[in-house]
Amino acid sequence: MYTETSHNPVPHTPLPPAPPVRPRDKKRVGPAVFVTCLTAAGLLGGGVASGVAALWPDAPATTASTAHAAISPVIVNNTESVNAVTAAAQKASPSVVTISVSSGSSAGTGSGIILDTEGHILTNTHVVTLDGAAADAAVEVRTNDGQVYRATIVGTDPLSDLAVIKIDAQGLTPATLGDSGGVNVGDTAIAIGAPLGLSGTVTDGIVSAVNRTIETASSATSDGSPSQGGSSQNPFGSQQGLSASAAQDSISINVIQTDAAINPGNSGGALVNAQGEIIGVNVAIASAGSSSSSSTQGGNIGVGFSIPINQAKRVAEEIISTGKATHGQLGLSVQDKTSGSSSDFTAGAEVASVTSGSAADKAGLKAGDVVTGLAGRAVSDASELTAAAREQAAGSTMKITFQRDGQDQTADITLDAAS
Repeated sequence: MYTETSHNPVPHTPLPPAPPVRPRDKKRVGPAVFVTCLTAAGLLGGGVASGVAALWPDAPATTASTAHAAISPVIVNNTESVNAVTAAAQKASPSVVTISVSSGSSAGTGSGIILDTEGHILTNTHVVTLDGAAADAAVEVRTNDGQVYRATIVGTDPLSDLAVIKIDAQGLTPATLGDSGGVNVGDTAIAIGAPLGLSGTVTDGIVSAVNRTIETASSATSDGSPSQGGSSQNPFGSQQGLSASAAQDSISINVIQTDAAINPGNSGGALVNAQGEIIGVNVAIASAGSSSSSSTQGGNIGVGFSIPINQAKRVAEEIISTGKATHGQLGLSVQDKTSGSSSDFTAGAEVASVTSGSAADKAGLKAGDVVTGLAGRAVSDASELTAAAREQAAGSTMKITFQRDGQDQTADITLDAAS
């Protein structure tokens, strides 16, 4: 059962292997997938070799020794054969930065997107908190021209895994933000960031799915202190699947799915369309599961996820304005509704209980109702309902659709504020 009213994040140690896709209590085919955050590749010693060793300990020594993390601007050697990906990368790359984060003996890298000439940079909460292990980490930013700046953390938002940092620099190139609401499956998708610390890396593919709901581990810190729980190798539990307690320490977010190659270190970087506009913030990858070869764990398998830029823009604007972001909350507990007693498919979010005086209570929802839509977004299971509410700002009013006694009903609902 999912409790929409509660959120109890547990921070995580940096550089864990990617956990497998989360199994359900009962085999069901639904849209929610558990994925791993794009853990920043550790650059212990300033070069990407240490990051390669940490993520792929069995990688050939020649790979680690020849890799380096130098700035790699988009180079055009033959102007007569420039394609759409080259042009889009040329436009967007000056707005993508590499982020280095350290706290005590822990360190990692990620990516970020320049929002304005004042130096605000959008990235992931799990990047600047080292997967929740550090509440006040030291952050540095390297821009596309190779300059390095100290950064301050403006604010983090664990419920969306987004954060804003700020540098004091001149001549910055703000990103051109696109409209993620207009993205189609099959559109060109270009990922730009620093996978394994390799700054300025460009990969391309297509948009594989939109309006996907995933569950990913929360990267909130606990009382401003580093995490004390979990294994040093995998805070999620065993390699075969998440423990029940770990599964509760997760967030549900709506994302764009892409097959553009995304790897640890791409976190916070840009997903770009063919016009060079930012359509998403790279946040997570799915894992095929445990393997006998450590080189296959935590790497790209063609299933990556990005937070839609329309959602990220709202969160970033609130963080810049107030230091934090708001999210909607319904005030009810829900569980997956299956389409039959033995069905593997989900068909909505069934209300188990409603908090007195909550948004759901005021809208007239009752236990036994099955929610099938919120704010124009279809709801197929409990995670989708939570994600649909969380992507809205607190106080927003919208339509909620549900079934009661087999009859479709619609009501207006004004969301409470999630804590």
